[in-house]
Amino acid sequence: MKAIINDAELHYEDFGRQTATPVVLIHGFPFSHAMWQPQIELLKSKYRVIAYDVRGHGNSEVGDGQYLIEFFVDDLIGLLDHLKIEKTILCGLSMGGYTALRAVERNPERFHALILCDTSSEADTNEGKLRRSSTIKVVKRDGVKAFAETFLKAVFTSESLENRVDIVQFIRDIIGSASPIGICGTLLALAGRTETTSSLPTMKLPTLILVGELDKLTPPSISQMMHSKLPNSELHILPRAAHLSNLENPEEFNTHLLNFLNKLEERDT
Repeated sequence: MKAIINDAELHYEDFGRQTATPVVLIHGFPFSHAMWQPQIELLKSKYRVIAYDVRGHGNSEVGDGQYLIEFFVDDLIGLLDHLKIEKTILCGLSMGGYTALRAVERNPERFHALILCDTSSEADTNEGKLRRSSTIKVVKRDGVKAFAETFLKAVFTSESLENRVDIVQFIRDIIGSASPIGICGTLLALAGRTETTSSLPTMKLPTLILVGELDKLTPPSISQMMHSKLPNSELHILPRAAHLSNLENPEEFNTHLLNFLNKLEERDT
């Protein structure tokens, strides 16, 4: 499905009954809504599941590549308005988590609960900004496919790279089809994002934090820090998983996800 949100055409999928409790899934960089397939299949029989492509990703419009996380939050709120969803459960992985945290900071009244996966509330350090700059140069010089091969090694465990050819190729294909303008524009947005750590103690909504034990990009220590500051949170560290924990260990990821949603339902009845 397509919707014009803030002058950009966003692609989204809307699964399940329209009257069911909505769950919105925000993918990481530089993926698409397709990365959530195991979770969509798990939830769509009971929940209304919205999975969309962030601008510059997947089948959403690329535009001029001048992005900020603020624009991604604007798009999220605009999509909720378009779908007439007043309040939702929000789930984001990596960049999706950055967007989710900023959205809760800006518009807390729009969210029932928060699910943070392999993400961080910290802004980029100077070293991190320089890495983003170097990556932009790689994409411009060598192209998206060369960037993808390096990026795959950062987001998967060595075991997955060797033995989970299916999911590695799945993500390789998603990255390989991405626009270089979208990738570079998003890297600039990630480098320029604000921190949300200082706001964590004020975020009192129920929060589930999931992270792969071998995540090198947003390691478990960051999730433990967020857990210590979020007053109504629970944390689970997933074995045999790195940055894409929802794909590398979907069984345990989905178990914790469903348990959390069930507890929310019991609390609200």
